[in-house]
Amino acid sequence: MAQHIRDTSELARALKAAVGGDVDFSAAARALTTMDASNYRRVPAGVVAPRDADDVAAALEVCRRHGVPVVPRGGGTSIAGQATGTGVVLDFTRHMNRILAVDPDARTARVQPGVVLDRLQQAVRGHGLVFGPDPSTHSRCTLGGMIGNNACGAHSVAWGTTADNVRDLSVVTYAGARHHLARGLGPGSAPPGLGDLVERHLALLRTGFPAGLPRRISGYALDALLPENGADLARAFCGSEGTLAVLTEATVRLVDAPAARALAVLGYPDESAAAEAAAGLLPLGPLTVEGMAEDLVPLGHGLPRGGAWLFVETGGATAAQAGDRAERIVRAADALDGTVVGEPAAVRALWRLREDASGTATRMPDGGEAWPGWEDCAVPPARLGAYLRDFRALLTEHGLRGTPYGHFGDGCIHVRIDFDLLSRDGVRRFRVFSEQVASLVVAHGGSLSGEHGDGQARAELLPKMYGDELVALFGRFKDLWDPAGAMNPGMLVRPGPLDANLRFAPLPATPVDVVFGYPHDGGDFAGAVRRCVGVAKCRTEHAAAGGGLMCPSYRATGEEQHSTRGRARLLHEMLAGEVVTDGWRSTEVRDALDLCLSCKGCRSDCPVGVDMATYKAEFLHHHYAGRRRPAAHYAMGRLPQWLRAAAPWAPAVNALARVRPLAALAKRLGGIAPQRELPRLAPETFRRWLRGHLGGRAQVLERGRSAVLWPDTFTDHLSPSAGRAAVRVMEAAGIDIVLPPGRVCCGLTYVSTGQLDRARHVMRRTLDVVEPLLDLDVPVAVLEPSCAATLRTDLTELLGDDPRSHRLAASVRTFAQTLEQCAPDWQPPLIGRPVAGQTHCHQHAVLGDAAERRLRERAGLTGELSGGCCGLAGNFGFERGHYEVSVACAEDQLLPAVRSAAAGTELLADGFSCRTQLDQLAGRRARHLAEVLADGLGADGADGLVHGGADRSADGPGDLHAG
Repeated sequence: MAQHIRDTSELARALKAAVGGDVDFSAAARALTTMDASNYRRVPAGVVAPRDADDVAAALEVCRRHGVPVVPRGGGTSIAGQATGTGVVLDFTRHMNRILAVDPDARTARVQPGVVLDRLQQAVRGHGLVFGPDPSTHSRCTLGGMIGNNACGAHSVAWGTTADNVRDLSVVTYAGARHHLARGLGPGSAPPGLGDLVERHLALLRTGFPAGLPRRISGYALDALLPENGADLARAFCGSEGTLAVLTEATVRLVDAPAARALAVLGYPDESAAAEAAAGLLPLGPLTVEGMAEDLVPLGHGLPRGGAWLFVETGGATAAQAGDRAERIVRAADALDGTVVGEPAAVRALWRLREDASGTATRMPDGGEAWPGWEDCAVPPARLGAYLRDFRALLTEHGLRGTPYGHFGDGCIHVRIDFDLLSRDGVRRFRVFSEQVASLVVAHGGSLSGEHGDGQARAELLPKMYGDELVALFGRFKDLWDPAGAMNPGMLVRPGPLDANLRFAPLPATPVDVVFGYPHDGGDFAGAVRRCVGVAKCRTEHAAAGGGLMCPSYRATGEEQHSTRGRARLLHEMLAGEVVTDGWRSTEVRDALDLCLSCKGCRSDCPVGVDMATYKAEFLHHHYAGRRRPAAHYAMGRLPQWLRAAAPWAPAVNALARVRPLAALAKRLGGIAPQRELPRLAPETFRRWLRGHLGGRAQVLERGRSAVLWPDTFTDHLSPSAGRAAVRVMEAAGIDIVLPPGRVCCGLTYVSTGQLDRARHVMRRTLDVVEPLLDLDVPVAVLEPSCAATLRTDLTELLGDDPRSHRLAASVRTFAQTLEQCAPDWQPPLIGRPVAGQTHCHQHAVLGDAAERRLRERAGLTGELSGGCCGLAGNFGFERGHYEVSVACAEDQLLPAVRSAAAGTELLADGFSCRTQLDQLAGRRARHLAEVLADGLGADGADGLVHGGADRSADGPGDLHAG
């Protein structure tokens, strides 16, 4: 079988002629599928997205004629390398992603392989049913991928693996034969000779597989074909990793979902103690017994006392019944401490900690990198504690670190280890360790894989577990299905070496020249890009499924290249230079980044902290170096300059903007979407108003009761009402206000358009202006969240060598944070209204909104603001070509939340972009929280009188120093 195809043009033409779906052999499509969530990388010839089973058969026929291998691929979250390949990748997520039927009475669902698990769960939830297996990637993994890997998830102690929940499968072999797999070896149900193969090796099949292992995923499940096991072809196919045939349809079993659930959280001294306790809880009938250690849990987690925890879920017909069962587990457990969590939001937050561990574990506490090289072995549950102690000792012997976590009730652990996969000696040690830990697992009666399959990471080691005779039988089994050896070659049978095709090998050996400091990645841009390990939390169809706002452009388009992972993959291939060959001038990377909103959502929501907004700014800086930029970069990237120039003539500019032909011309010249209305300039800037208000009288400021109020560009020129309201509230709270003595700018618009030299110049000039204020050691209140985030993060990452940048960044506060710090006893006016609207994406990602939540609660503003991104995102939604995506992002969460809000609901949006989007798309006026509070102050507030603990005279604020 030809593994490398030099000239793919004829193959691509033949596939386009034969297949009704999408055929893409472009550099971008190939780059997006070089990797999954493993350490491995293989470059495919092209990608085909079939529309149906006939398309699959047609694609296979063309590949067979050309001698090209085929790799079926779902969500691409495989951790052992089995979703990578050198031939044609079949992508089932684009078209073959339908739920074909749900039969509540039979408790079954018929699905195509590209169906995302969460979509199936949503479809059957109304029937009181659930698909039992639920990997932590449930919001993006596909049923086809789960069947290929025999995926399990947290609830396998109650409901088993995917193989336990599959009834029948439809498949097409590489040779074009179609088979329906269920129980029994009937005529046409399997390749000829399979029954004879089983009959000749009954003794080996009955004795060659380890017993007592609920998580035996490694190798082919040939024992499922034994007569006493019903000759279950569908079960034997599960876990075959795309090496036998292509799955086109599946009927899966469903189970009754508990009406209510509760979570017992048990604390233990360490993970070995937790592991030893796990097996003893199984007789109590839990739904989960998950374990994780403190290295993976953030500070302030609020968990019970201990260094490791078990998360034990219980179910019941009522919340009380589920809670009683959880209390029984707490009483029965020999734990240091324990508690029961029943409130759904708190339970979801704890599960997110566990689900994100596959990403968070890739960064050590000291910032070091860790990888999934030995990710998911399983031993008999009763042996797990002993195994973990031996495993820890082996790590220490090799000078390696890793924090185990995972499915303790099933004896299955996950662990990311700080292998050095960049140097030759480090790769050698990776191999030696893998061989030794495989022997350790086998010595404990375990399976090399307990969930994610063998792939390239472990298939080479299968003889240690099964012996040469059974592994040879695996080969004969595959050959019956795939005599050409073309289905995902190199996996399971005749595997590639576990230390070949490592994805880091083609990256530059020395750091590339960049502008940002990348302080968390040692200043190395490649190290920053390596953060993406492919767990694909950014590929969720709905933000709520992933617990955050990432990634709005992917949810708008459904395209891999518009996900955070897809963009990181393209940047990886840009650095590698094999598929994407133009470096910083790459059009593939530019086009993928074009729809990145720079919302910074990935900075907080990605489990490993990929910061695509920064990477985009870096790329744009290099891509356009010495070249003409898009018109929008000059128009909106340099917005502070234009606004300052236009401010003296604001009424005339506004009048001209209302003349449609002139506005249309301005938008065309500025690269602005024709659907957009141009914002109106304020007749009087906020800064000018504040100077007059403060009066310029000097005053000795009192630390702890004073704050610098930052006149950001948006508040200053476009929304001074928010600034005036903030002054009114801060004065009412007894806070002395200081205005910077000169012109300041955070540099946001320059950063977002990649004009980094200009951004650094603007930032340095700003630091010169504010340097005297830094000695006051008072908070810097920034009303616009995007500007606050820029000062908090981009400033230090662009000017890390200037100590003033760190001092300013540390001083930045939001409006609510400033009130909380300077006037902690102040009682805001009690407004007593429900709220809807938007938490700014930059605030969510960088600043947090805990202070805002507390302030709203004290003011009687009830309800939740929507997550997600408004879709305007500064310049993004104004740029020509972005309007439709901008609207789609707003429709994801913000606009539905606003439309469904009850009459009298207060619309809140602290970001100017969020308010503008609501005005232009919904015709609704949202306000900054400061404006709402200022309205509620009444006459006392208007006179500057103080509420609560502050004790100031009414005329005090008039004497503040204006700079």
